[in-house]
Amino acid sequence: MFENLSDKLQNVFDRLASKGKLSENDVNVAMREVRLALLEADVHFKVVKDFVSRVKERCVGAEVMQSLTPAQQVVKIVNEELVALLGTAEPLNLSGPSPHVIMLVGLQGAGKTTMAAKLATHLRKSGQRPLLVAADIYRPAAIQQLEVLGSQIDIPVYSEGTDVAASTIAKNALKLAREKAYTVVILDTAGRLQIDDQMMQELEQVKMVSKPADILLVVDAMTGQEAVQVADGFNQRVAITGLIMTKIDGDARGGAALSVREVTGVPIKFLGTGEKISDLELFVPDRLAGRILGMGDVLSLIERAQDNITEEDALAMEQKLQEGQFDLDDFLDQLRQIKKLGPLQDILKMIPGVNRMAKEIDIGDAEGSLKKTEAIISSMTLKERRSPDLLNGSRRRRIAAGSGTTVQDVNMLVKQFREMQKMMKQMGIMGGRGKRRRGAERNLMKMFGMD
Repeated sequence: MFENLSDKLQNVFDRLASKGKLSENDVNVAMREVRLALLEADVHFKVVKDFVSRVKERCVGAEVMQSLTPAQQVVKIVNEELVALLGTAEPLNLSGPSPHVIMLVGLQGAGKTTMAAKLATHLRKSGQRPLLVAADIYRPAAIQQLEVLGSQIDIPVYSEGTDVAASTIAKNALKLAREKAYTVVILDTAGRLQIDDQMMQELEQVKMVSKPADILLVVDAMTGQEAVQVADGFNQRVAITGLIMTKIDGDARGGAALSVREVTGVPIKFLGTGEKISDLELFVPDRLAGRILGMGDVLSLIERAQDNITEEDALAMEQKLQEGQFDLDDFLDQLRQIKKLGPLQDILKMIPGVNRMAKEIDIGDAEGSLKKTEAIISSMTLKERRSPDLLNGSRRRRIAAGSGTTVQDVNMLVKQFREMQKMMKQMGIMGGRGKRRRGAERNLMKMFGMD
């Protein structure tokens, strides 16, 4: 979503970095370009004006002008001001006695129903017992969708159809939650194509009977500046406590996410990053600022890996690496785990430095190569995966035919795997100990600019 903004800011910083010292005129020119980049990204004009003013004031001070690395200081200031603009991360309100009620509101098409299932899955991971409630009485399809999603993620859904008032459904769902010891109740309320008085009255009634701990507005990031107006309208009537930005994986310009916190004073709590149930991230301002400025987001990548890879699997793989027992079967397992983390393009963007290189890489070819590698290894027997020395000419021809590839492709994969094994041994990762191992760690740190 922030790709165009990120590119333009990077160009500004690159031009500043080409200068040994910065003059006030250099800063003025850079700030004009930053202002244009933010406005083109659909950031609210008042937010842009205040943001650029704060950055400029700091940049023309001694903090930058007398610095030995003025361009880096400018990046640091912009990063700090972006973090301040995005606000602080605020968790869900799960204090006090349960069940805790989370009420989802928003316009039709923003993704409330899917978000209810995502939120329930997220809360279950943290030890909660969620109950989904279908309180959209105007769309039978929404009730059916929530029931299907609930069955897919094995989380119960309470519904009474379309003939009962939403406030009554909420009241009865709360009664059931107390009886069955559910700790969180997630209300999926009705949306409209636009804000109207009837809609708001219904939400006020649901709020009155359910007394929600959090009222979260689900906002489609693709709506741009309209998202700010929608947030302001809902906030005035039902006092929303947080926002969830959906579809940030799309081609929206990103201005809504940078504007809505500043204009409404309501914090963003979650980001919907894709269509899968697992595609939900906690909103962390400094991480999002890092992505916008092309600094990557390693912590989010680590958390995504932790969600998809168990600690037992990681320890078992580490032991195999140390003992030199890494084989093609393990390699196949690693490929499949990488696929669980999401599209390759998204993964690369989270790695500092690599995120800029990713634009020069043909991701389609890279994805195709991964699929080809998986097909080749899958066409091997378990014995062949664990003992690649068995792969003679006839076996390689059989594997090529079974995977829809060529013998040359199989030969190339085996060669690359051998080189990888050799590299790991040289770096001390496989069977390395003592000084050799520590030297390898230092080399790795130098590669990533950490030493």
